[in-house]
Amino acid sequence: MPRPVGGGPDGELWGAATIAPGREGILDVASAQGAAPGATLSLTAPRGTRVTATPLDAPGTLGRVAADGRTATYTVSGEAAGQPWQGRTFPFVLPVSADAVPGTRLRDCVLRITDAAGVRRAAGRCAVTVGLAGPTLTLPLSGVTLDVRPRIAGTAHPGARVTVRDKDDREACATTAAPHGTWACTPGARSRRAPTGSRRSPR
Repeated sequence: MPRPVGGGPDGELWGAATIAPGREGILDVASAQGAAPGATLSLTAPRGTRVTATPLDAPGTLGRVAADGRTATYTVSGEAAGQPWQGRTFPFVLPVSADAVPGTRLRDCVLRITDAAGVRRAAGRCAVTVGLAGPTLTLPLSGVTLDVRPRIAGTAHPGARVTVRDKDDREACATTAAPHGTWACTPGARSRRAPTGSRRSPR
């Protein structure tokens, strides 16, 4: 996991995630220190999103999400208290709106650790970046007999590079999505296998 951008003074608390528009993703938060009984790790969600879940299921760790989703916490107790957190991550689920612009970093994602008395013991910031939505395949249609060189088409983020691979992971064809978000390509003469198991990937 990358170190924080603008994290705490000693870089002791950090988190990063890249989430495609219209999707949910997991922001994994890590710390270089442990926590005393009753300590709480809290996340303030960045602008334009909210926390929908705290899915970590571990003994002595209780996750909670505020009613408005603006904040979420993990509180440690019992055997989990006092243990080093190196190598451990605390996941928070965040959705990104469908109209978010790829490449944008969502602002004001804040992390902090407080002790049982509410005194801050560590602070940091997290980086949530809007990624590219994965391309979709509209042609060839499922169940239709294919030509040796079928036309392959779909949708993707405008300007994204799309590569289609056959079931042997060999490149069948590649193209760039048009400004209106569609793409199409036809396998070359050497590609004689149907792309039924093809894999598409944006650049």
